[in-house]
Amino acid sequence: MTESLVVRREIQIAAPRATVFAFLTDPEKILGWMGTEATSEAQPGGVYLVKGVGGDHARAARGAFQEVVPIHRLSYSFGWEGSGEVPPGSSLVEIDLLDRDGGTLLRLTHSGLPNAAQCAGHDRGWAHYLGRLAIAATGRDPGVDRGPPSDT
Repeated sequence: MTESLVVRREIQIAAPRATVFAFLTDPEKILGWMGTEATSEAQPGGVYLVKGVGGDHARAARGAFQEVVPIHRLSYSFGWEGSGEVPPGSSLVEIDLLDRDGGTLLRLTHSGLPNAAQCAGHDRGWAHYLGRLAIAATGRDPGVDRGPPSDT
């Protein structure tokens, strides 16, 4: 895996780490910013599943939690059901939450993506969804999810 095939994102969220952590792990809270159905067993080996991503009811992200340190860190395998390029478990999402400026600095690293096109697509996706997370975690409504912008 080369460094160029890694997505890195940071976002400042005006909410405490415990709140942000809940929006990343509680299925009901996940649905406030992503997907139409969610299963989250936030413990090592537990299931991570979000269906209906980007408003596409057939699209499902699936993986398994690798590391869970409440309010500090999450990592989980990641992929798309039915995908030949990024199948479930083929990549790794790591999220660190840091106290910063009265809120939370979220640092995300998504590694193990197979090519530049997948990196670019996942970078757009994470930019979109982290923006929605930042809105939802502060108690506001991010609105209907129409998905990230496409490059077509």
